[in-house]
Amino acid sequence: MGWTKVLASDALSPGDRQVVTVGKQNILLVNHEGQFYAVDNKCPHMKLPMKKGKITPDGAITCPFHRSVFDLRTGEVRNWTPWPPVVGNVLGKIAKEKPLSVFPVRVEEGSIWVEVEE
Repeated sequence: MGWTKVLASDALSPGDRQVVTVGKQNILLVNHEGQFYAVDNKCPHMKLPMKKGKITPDGAITCPFHRSVFDLRTGEVRNWTPWPPVVGNVLGKIAKEKPLSVFPVRVEEGSIWVEVEE
């Protein structure tokens, strides 16, 4: 699919986030301290929306459903909590750690571009 223009860069102020669709992919755009990031809007474990996840000052996003923490830049798992605490550790050990998918972002001529592979 390649690079796709998804949004005007001034439409996403620092601290804002917005979900855009590129092909069949729902992508969460985040402006964290003036830097744009694009991640899969689906948690890699439960496939639930990441949009309402807390963004930490050091550039991570927390899944609002099971509280795993992912690096916005790389998608790497910072803290894996595969199940809500009420389910317990036994089931948590069954679920494998999975990184959050990230997409390359560039800003050009006042627009945010995201690269998505088919």
